[in-house]
Amino acid sequence: MPNMKNAQKRVLVNEKKEVRNNNYEATMKSAMKKVEKAVASKDKEQANASLKVAIKAIDKAVKGGVTSKNTCARNKSRLTKKVNEME
Repeated sequence: MPNMKNAQKRVLVNEKKEVRNNNYEATMKSAMKKVEKAVASKDKEQANASLKVAIKAIDKAVKGGVTSKNTCARNKSRLTKKVNEME
């Protein structure tokens, strides 16, 4: 445990940020998996609905600083392409 007051505060703040970042990342990954699962089951309506949720989750992860903008754009592009290629 740190001795200085500002170092103690940083430990607490970092723990809070870690929880928030893990939540953003987990939400993003689960939303992406739901889209891929809907695409695999060839359910166009479910895929479109899941895609909207996934894009929102990905954007929130970028806003929170969990992922970079380029990673976000690549993930959204891949998911959209998969959904659009469905019959």
